Amino acid sequence: MPLIKSAFRLLGRLLCLYSIAAILPVYANTRLEELSLEDLLNISITGASKYEQKQQQVAAAISIITRNDFRIYGWRTLNEALASLPGIHTTYDNQYNYLGTRGFGLPGDFNTRVLITINGNRINDATFDVGPTGRDFPLDIDLIERIEFIPGPGGAVYGQNAMLGVVNVITRNGSDVKGAELSASYQTADVMSQERITLGKKFANGLDALVSISGLQARGVNHFLDFGDAGTAGLAHHMDEQNIKQLFVRATHGPLAFDFIYGDRRKDDPTGSFRSDPLVNSAFTRDRYLNTQLQYNDSFANNTLNVMGRLFLGQYRFNNELFFDGQQIASTGPSNWHGAELRLLSTKLTNHTLMFGVEYQNNTSIRQTFQDPVSTLVSEAVNTSILRIGVYAQDEWRITDTLSATAGLRYDYNHWIGSRLSPRGALIWRATPQATFKALYGRAHRSPNSYERDFGDDVTQVTNPGLRSESIDTVELIADYRPLDNTNLRATAYAWDMHRLITLGVDDNTDLLQFQQTTGKVKARGVELSSDTTWSWGARLRANFGIQHAKQQGSRLPNSPVYLGKLNLSIPVPLMTGLRAGYELQYFGKRETRDGSNTSSYLLSNLNLVTDVRWVKGLEASLSVYNLFNKHYEHPAADINWQNSFAQPGRTIRLKVNYRF
Repeated sequence: MPLIKSAFRLLGRLLCLYSIAAILPVYANTRLEELSLEDLLNISITGASKYEQKQQQVAAAISIITRNDFRIYGWRTLNEALASLPGIHTTYDNQYNYLGTRGFGLPGDFNTRVLITINGNRINDATFDVGPTGRDFPLDIDLIERIEFIPGPGGAVYGQNAMLGVVNVITRNGSDVKGAELSASYQTADVMSQERITLGKKFANGLDALVSISGLQARGVNHFLDFGDAGTAGLAHHMDEQNIKQLFVRATHGPLAFDFIYGDRRKDDPTGSFRSDPLVNSAFTRDRYLNTQLQYNDSFANNTLNVMGRLFLGQYRFNNELFFDGQQIASTGPSNWHGAELRLLSTKLTNHTLMFGVEYQNNTSIRQTFQDPVSTLVSEAVNTSILRIGVYAQDEWRITDTLSATAGLRYDYNHWIGSRLSPRGALIWRATPQATFKALYGRAHRSPNSYERDFGDDVTQVTNPGLRSESIDTVELIADYRPLDNTNLRATAYAWDMHRLITLGVDDNTDLLQFQQTTGKVKARGVELSSDTTWSWGARLRANFGIQHAKQQGSRLPNSPVYLGKLNLSIPVPLMTGLRAGYELQYFGKRETRDGSNTSSYLLSNLNLVTDVRWVKGLEASLSVYNLFNKHYEHPAADINWQNSFAQPGRTIRLKVNYRF
């Protein structure tokens, strides 16, 4: 009953906001700040098939988030932006943010089943396969031009990690900046300040260049923590401090593009993760990412042949310092990798878009060390390497003017798991100019990462080199309908089965933690309904509601809400020229925790007010209130935590100023 009542409350607020939006045109200013729905639907997508496609052609229920959306809703992380989309729920354990996708979000999972890319370059590291979406994401979000979220399996194109979705982040160019940008913000609750300096320009010789430096400092939230079995409870007073440094460089000239990304984040840890001593001032985790790529993309043969080649290099550095019985224990997890990709795209054959590609990634060094708590010597638990090779092909066949089919296949090999095939198929029918239907099938896989397979300190965890790969099969039906020129409606039904799920268990011989292959398929069935409406006077309303059931051997998965609802309303503020409001309402159903109890369902509201440069030339300011009604809510914890669940931040206020010149 509480779930049904909450759902009706959400529906009531949705109808109320629709009513407000309908009457506001009388008071609105005429200068538009929003793209029309036609413009939004005509944005080209590159992340689905590694080449540009219109959204109606993409074999997925694609979602787009633009830079203007970040500005209007005041999102602070990639995680917050993705949380506005259908089928996404998020989890925060006071260290990292995690994505739950279409019912799957096991506590302690490191986003290993969602692939994160920046300008097509893989960001998931080689040690833990983490797909960073929170403050550990190495790119300042003010440098994002748009995000493409492609739910479902992307293994036929990307291979490793793309099981539940692909997030492709497209960055800004120097021509988007046209000078200099200065940004500063201050946030209450965790006493956080953030700064950014960005320079960008397109020169007369055709060179487009952007350089940006960002920093963040936070004293942390004061919150009470109860450590249950540890027999400890107390106030963490500014004990989860955070410090971030980021550098981004992008240069393009003709067919060449170069990216360099560096992110360094240190986060203090008062939570006693991995069952360490709680409420210790010197405990922390640190993540450093370095990702760079050089890409060539050009067309030949009267634009019937497109050639894309790229070279990439990545580094990840992980440091973790915790205390066990008063003894400081340090562990590290550095990894290095490089690789190359070549992709050919041909439209020479009438009504066919043929793609062929080959990709390799050489994880040349994966190391994990830990400090022995008895001898205090640093021991090397893992020192390995792995070469991954993939070959993929796809044909997008336009059968008639209204009917098209997509068929793709990727072959992947590494010596840990051997050979794997990832097929993909889609049938897309544009029944009328207003209605499009898609039927999709895909398979994807994930090889166990080095941490799951190789790490063992014989104190907390033992190895399991016999782990095999996971795989997922997904069927999806999508209907897009435009009853009006300014409104798009979408209904999605999906079913996926995951095989050989890897989760953290207990070794029978040692009683220590061990990653193990579970028996029994994980099955999920769900539906998602969404709408997107824009008005000529500058307002936009997006809403979605989903029902998802994810189970294993008949039991509901932990941290898997059945009901999700999201609403985002953007409107010009009446009688206030140049001021825009972005309101966000999110509903998350209850989630099962590790002890079998449930967290409560909750409604979360966020409000952002933003000016434009008409107030003061070049100056833009925003005032954001997160958790507007100071709602108390919790997220499930993992087996590595003392807690059964973590309380989430209360009302937080942020003031942000951007100046362009």
